[in-house]
Amino acid sequence: MLDLSHYAFVAAMFALAGAFLLYMVSAVAGRTVHGLSLAGGPAAVTASDDRPVSGRYATILTVNAFVFLTASLTFRSIESGHGPFSNMYEFSLAFSWGALALYLYFETRYHLRTLALVVVPVALGLLLYATTVPDGIDPLVPALQNSLLLTIHVAVAILAYGAFTVAFAAAVFYLIQRDNSLRWLPRKSVLDEIGYRSVIVGFPLLAVTIILGAVWAEIAWGSYWTWDPKETASLVTWLIYGGYLHARVMRGWRGQRSALLLIGGFGATLFTYYGNLFFGGLHSYG
Repeated sequence: MLDLSHYAFVAAMFALAGAFLLYMVSAVAGRTVHGLSLAGGPAAVTASDDRPVSGRYATILTVNAFVFLTASLTFRSIESGHGPFSNMYEFSLAFSWGALALYLYFETRYHLRTLALVVVPVALGLLLYATTVPDGIDPLVPALQNSLLLTIHVAVAILAYGAFTVAFAAAVFYLIQRDNSLRWLPRKSVLDEIGYRSVIVGFPLLAVTIILGAVWAEIAWGSYWTWDPKETASLVTWLIYGGYLHARVMRGWRGQRSALLLIGGFGATLFTYYGNLFFGGLHSYG
């Protein structure tokens, strides 16, 4: 099973690399998005691609990469007897899986492939990082032996991180789009709205992640909250996105300020993910 997991992992990497090249071809060919408005939902989004074949094949490869990653995580979980939460190799694959899952959801719902130019490199970068860390399967430390709770905790976290990756992509392209002059990018109002909708998905998921983590901490360490670096970083990340939603809904923030908040929020997400490597703490086993 472990060999099958590795083969699927390599296949996912090659599929993602091919998908990124095809997304680039589609972007260079020129993407024209007309009269986009998300107010009416997906049906209100209309788009035309000057090179639809390259875009379609890019999506096919991304779907294949997602399937390969799913297979890799499944085979590894069968072999290890637990979910992907025991080390950074497993969680890197899971983070990449979450980013692709949320990207494919938004592409399917809103027919926009442009965001892949940011999301796919992030997912591929996580897989490349995974090749640099140990990938062996070791016995779980005592704190990780509540497998069901930890599996749910990690699953919710990676979906939240995936949603924040999509929001980050929308924010980056919002800042690039300037005066709606780039025809291969969606209009600024669309990017702003997608960023908001991504956070609407990710924000409650991160809240559930923190709550489940607190329950796990009480079981494993006898305390719901210890101000561990990863716990604290998760709370700070949640507060950043909460501030974004508050500013948007209550203060009417739109545009550049919101985009910068989303980029800052994703920076905090990455810090939450990698922080235990630098600051240690109770999560340092990961």
